[in-house]
Amino acid sequence: MDPKGKTAFVTASARRIGRATTLALAQAGANVVINYRTSAQEAEATAAEARALGVKALTVQFDMADYRGAAAVIERIAAKLGPVDILVNNASLFKQAPVPTQDFTIWHNTIDVIVHTPFYCANAVAPYMLEKGEGVIINIVDLSAWEAWPGYAAHSVAKAALLAQTRQLALELAPTVRVNAVAPGPVLRPLHYTEEMVASVADKTLLNRWGTPENVAETVLFLVKNDYITGEYITVDGGERYGHRKYEAG
Repeated sequence: MDPKGKTAFVTASARRIGRATTLALAQAGANVVINYRTSAQEAEATAAEARALGVKALTVQFDMADYRGAAAVIERIAAKLGPVDILVNNASLFKQAPVPTQDFTIWHNTIDVIVHTPFYCANAVAPYMLEKGEGVIINIVDLSAWEAWPGYAAHSVAKAALLAQTRQLALELAPTVRVNAVAPGPVLRPLHYTEEMVASVADKTLLNRWGTPENVAETVLFLVKNDYITGEYITVDGGERYGHRKYEAG
């Protein structure tokens, strides 16, 4: 799909990977929708950067845990900017959820943000895409879709479910709508990381370095443009998935 003139909705797009993805799509000529929950100033700043590239930009406040409100948001976007042609489900929740537990709040919130709302958004945009004869949905997962991460049961299970959702939607919406996933590795340095921690993470990759949100955005744009890929995923992790094999076999 040529993004020029299309409407792109990237969830959680006021900053970080969502912002980089939004600006990459805007650079390619897409009109963009910036979604935020509390980062209003960052959302407006991202919208201003997008408009400076010569495209339309709309900010939408929406809590991605509110999956029941997803359809209304999609309708609002369609009324103001046109039906969504490109949906990037980027929103995530990364909180520890130990097992066993007596408090299931994090579990439910994480599943809502990463599994339920992306499905409700996809379900809401699909009729428009099917009617127009084309559409692209891209889900942002991570390596926990394949690996169990200690202390992050909700996150790992949710990302694995989102990857499965990618394949299922690709099947259900074929051949009109293409659905793929991108799995970033270390591209966002946590503020509390020391230089030693940063170096340790870099050493776990095959490329011995961190990536950037722009590396992820470029991959999303590639999947938008390439019209013969669906039901697939691309890892953007510098080889982190196999980095531990630099030092040992078996």
